[in-house]
Amino acid sequence: MIPEVGVFALILALLVAVVQATLPLAGAHWNVARWMRIARPAAVLQGLFAWLSFGCLAASFLAGDFSVLYVAGNSHSKLPAVYRFAAVWGGHEGSMLLWQCLLSGWTVAVALCSRQLPQAYAARVLSVMGFLSVGLILFLLLLSNPFERLIPAAAEGRDLNPLLQDPGMVLHPPLLYMGYVGFSVAFAFGIAALLSGELNAAWARWSRPWTLAAWSFLTLGILLGSAWAYYVLGWGGWWFWDPVENASFMPWLVGTALIHSLIVTDQRGAFRSWTVLLAIAAFSLSLLGTFLVRSGVLTSVHAFAVDPGRGLYILCFMVLVVGGSLLLFALRAPGVGLGGWFAMLSRESLLLVNNVLFSVAAAAVLIGTLYPLLLDVLNGGKISVGPPYFEAVFVPPMVPALVLMGIGPMVRWKRSAPVELRTQLRWALGASGATALALAWLLPKDPGAGWTPLSAFGLLLAAWCVWSTLVQAGKRLSAVDGSWRLRASRQPLSWWGMIAAHFGIGLFVFGVTLATGFETKRELTLAVGEPVAVAGYEFRLDSVREVAGPNYEAHRAHVQVRRDGTHVVDLFPEKRRYRAQEMPLSQASIDTGLLRDLFVALGDPVDERTWTARIQVKPFMGWIWIGCVLMALGGLLALADRRYRASARACRVRAGAGTPACSPEVIG
Repeated sequence: MIPEVGVFALILALLVAVVQATLPLAGAHWNVARWMRIARPAAVLQGLFAWLSFGCLAASFLAGDFSVLYVAGNSHSKLPAVYRFAAVWGGHEGSMLLWQCLLSGWTVAVALCSRQLPQAYAARVLSVMGFLSVGLILFLLLLSNPFERLIPAAAEGRDLNPLLQDPGMVLHPPLLYMGYVGFSVAFAFGIAALLSGELNAAWARWSRPWTLAAWSFLTLGILLGSAWAYYVLGWGGWWFWDPVENASFMPWLVGTALIHSLIVTDQRGAFRSWTVLLAIAAFSLSLLGTFLVRSGVLTSVHAFAVDPGRGLYILCFMVLVVGGSLLLFALRAPGVGLGGWFAMLSRESLLLVNNVLFSVAAAAVLIGTLYPLLLDVLNGGKISVGPPYFEAVFVPPMVPALVLMGIGPMVRWKRSAPVELRTQLRWALGASGATALALAWLLPKDPGAGWTPLSAFGLLLAAWCVWSTLVQAGKRLSAVDGSWRLRASRQPLSWWGMIAAHFGIGLFVFGVTLATGFETKRELTLAVGEPVAVAGYEFRLDSVREVAGPNYEAHRAHVQVRRDGTHVVDLFPEKRRYRAQEMPLSQASIDTGLLRDLFVALGDPVDERTWTARIQVKPFMGWIWIGCVLMALGGLLALADRRYRASARACRVRAGAGTPACSPEVIG
């Protein structure tokens, strides 16, 4: 009975979404107020029905209802309850239902938190989001029904993929989808502005906090996915340029450009056409990621479905959304003014160059991801595009982008004199060079240590990101009377968010350079009682014993790590075998520290007392995670800025320039 309630709730959600997508839009066009007023209650009602459907599917999983085909294919009676719940989005149908529920959640949030918007504009925004819901719910009901019955019911489930039986499964997909779907809000705001013909600075101010929220969620989702791959897949790597990793990275790159472009449109009324184009591109790449994962065109640990019908539907839906948006943009953009004037040396110019560089990087990743697929479709054979290509095309645009990241906040709006930058640049460059030289002297320089000109340049670039941010903060907080605490308390949260995010990028670059350039990796055999030396550490296999989990058996090793005769840590890697699928899986054991990670993954037995193993010592690996957390924290701090809670009616567009009068002089 519960599955039937779930299907019925989806049908009701579809009917409400159709009303939400049509009547308010028609009301905004013909200025019928009572039709526009339907938008908010329809959005809330559609969200309630969507989440009711999700709750029914979750209840079916928790109850072990193997008469539901999707439950039987992705669960097991011995599966722990937390993974039975996470299994709701562990396969194709459930993940698409989660996608739709999060979309309805964002829609409800917009409906409840945007009452200060003009009624016609809010109606258009909610109608656009309703249209997206119609397409996704139709897809669920026609091609991906998660409530399809299995007759007769299975006696036992096939179990969740062992790779997905991990705490990362509980948080990584929802956070990633929150970022994916969150860009639909900026997309809807941009399309609503195009439909109304009022592509001014006001829409950028209204959509900016929503974009920050989506970008922060996507950052955390990518972070958790990388950390999950690091310790579960057993390779000891954190980024593999997997096509589905790229599918989440491309919206992040364009979303980063969008955030900075929204700042310029909000503050100066410039980049209006460019900003709405970035909003369209960010959500379009999110839809592309959905197509790549759900259509089955990719072979990846992330790809769930292999169904041409589903892939064709998603492709057609993507073409309709993206093509229609670009057509509307082409019709409306020529009538949009250029916005405020600015000189070559100005904050606007540097942000524009940075936007272009991020867009070029995203395009390079897009080409490398799609080219093998297009070549295969054209019967040109199968090829694989791997890390060498992506590193070769991604790094060049990112280097000047990071350099400009340090200079941009030092430059004034509209026009800046070179002499004003001299002091700040001198301090930042001097400190960066000194830091890079100190690290060059301290780090090992033997041929096997990874010291190369590229790693030296990476350290210089990371030091520049950190020191330029600190110099900016020092100048902003310095005061003649010494009351820097008072000045700090007066700074807007958006400024603190910028400082946190830029500082986090510096730590991230430090971590990437040191962890990849100076790591030590060994694949060897460990015999019980015989130590092996790796990067100054002594690893000794003390014992291997059999243990039983709720739905697996495992061999758990006890590896003692010592350095200079002093005990450092005990590690317990496992080699598991899951009963239902008879699938082996290595569970690495990692000791994480601020300056290094010790990584041990157990392989296969050689004899009763000897096992193969992978041992890695990765310096400063934790700085990668800390940097990503600071980036996401920066976005959330900017989101919490009280100026976003001010009434949008206070924003009055200045004649000609299109700059909102309520915009503060200082931004983050």
